[in-house]
Amino acid sequence: MNASPAGRTVLVTGGSGFVAAHLVRQLLERGYRVHTTVRSMANTVKLRPLRALQDAHPGRLDLFQADLLADGSFDEAMKGCAVVFHVASPFLMPEKIKDGRRDVVEPALRGTHHVVAAVNRTETVERLVFTSTVGAIFGDYVDVREMDGQTLSEKYFNTTSTVENNPYHYAKTVAEKAAWEAEAAQDRWRMVAVNPGLILGPSLTPASDSGSLFLLDELFKGYFFYGAPDFSFTTADVRDVAAAHIAAAERPEAHGRYIVAAREMTSFHQMSAILRGRHPRDLRLPRTALPHWPVRVLGPAFGLSQSYIRNHLGIRFPVDNRRSVEELGLAYRPIEETLADHYRAWREQRGHSRAGASARAR
Repeated sequence: MNASPAGRTVLVTGGSGFVAAHLVRQLLERGYRVHTTVRSMANTVKLRPLRALQDAHPGRLDLFQADLLADGSFDEAMKGCAVVFHVASPFLMPEKIKDGRRDVVEPALRGTHHVVAAVNRTETVERLVFTSTVGAIFGDYVDVREMDGQTLSEKYFNTTSTVENNPYHYAKTVAEKAAWEAEAAQDRWRMVAVNPGLILGPSLTPASDSGSLFLLDELFKGYFFYGAPDFSFTTADVRDVAAAHIAAAERPEAHGRYIVAAREMTSFHQMSAILRGRHPRDLRLPRTALPHWPVRVLGPAFGLSQSYIRNHLGIRFPVDNRRSVEELGLAYRPIEETLADHYRAWREQRGHSRAGASARAR
């Protein structure tokens, strides 16, 4: 596969999303011509970062309207593309999911089928880089205790999530498996999957629906000021996740699945300590770690089931990210840098949204 960016055209689905916007920017900076899809051309707020990239890279970024749920919707955007980065995925916060199959699983599966069908129809496509998640590897943290060395590894698939229990992880699992099945059914194009942990870092778009942005939003707004519950996360910087996608496309030897996450998990309390070191006057950031018993007692009042608490609270495990380092050449940013940039961008965007609201009020 010719991996040189010069003159090559690639497609990024869902270009206004948290990861995709960074991916589009890095591709343009490397010299690619980029096609990207958005759900609606009418959403000027979501399109603003992409329009800015068009201005910065004249003639090299084209926007297309496409709907994951509409068959044939990606054909026009995919014309002439050598690589397809399928980043777009339906996402809803858990409390907004009324019917797991209808709201999450079916859209993810149908979207994958429609993108893969377009890849099969587009003779120029050589490689599909599929954005998955570590949630397609495990359902609950306790699952990792059954893995070799109790270490998270990409050789496993999530077998415990269901439509009722963690439908988002289940949807990502069945969607990734469907894509692998499609790759195995032909021999023209190859697929590589990127499985990131909780994605953090500066957002380029203020209108992102990313779950990681929502989670940190709660921390920054002071939801845990009384104390940080003992939940830890596999983490990845959004810029590293974008770089992993590009390496997965450019390196001929890249194959299979790649966990993209730091070797060590980071807890809410560790995140708070890092940020308080830089922003000691922010009283909303928790200063203490909560013992387990109040989380078990009060968790259900905050939407946490006893099953979730039992399968996640206080559980940590190492992450085997060697393939991403050795085969994709990733050099992970320190979590301190990621969190500092995430917090700075969050404050800037809150300032912009407040300024916009006051301007509208006038």
